[in-house]
Amino acid sequence: MATVTKKAPVPHTGRRKEAVARVRVLAGKGLITINDRTIEDYFNRPDHRSEVTRPLEVTSMKEVSDVRCTVYGGGITGQAQAIKLGLARALSTMNAEFKPILKRAGLLSRDPRKVERKKYGQPGARKRFQHSKR
Repeated sequence: MATVTKKAPVPHTGRRKEAVARVRVLAGKGLITINDRTIEDYFNRPDHRSEVTRPLEVTSMKEVSDVRCTVYGGGITGQAQAIKLGLARALSTMNAEFKPILKRAGLLSRDPRKVERKKYGQPGARKRFQHSKR
């Protein structure tokens, strides 16, 4: 079982689409607070909750560390993925042994996909207006 080594928590940033999350990891009992609300209160869907807690489960830090997050922008899914990335980054800098574990699980790479902009002369980014032959 690993322990939290840092005393002063440094916020780590996670981003996904338009969502930005600042994450702090502290020694504690396993409480996760997002925008001063519990994780059950903030994320209604269980898949969002499991996505946020995945870095803690991979590193076996779920019961020994508290997480405090501030997240804004984007939607619920983007916010959950932004918190996941910020939490993985915080854990990797907190303990160097966690970095290869998190990297193998694919939790340290940022997803660069964003919504493509709408183009003029078209109803959307890729869709075209209907063509009429006559």
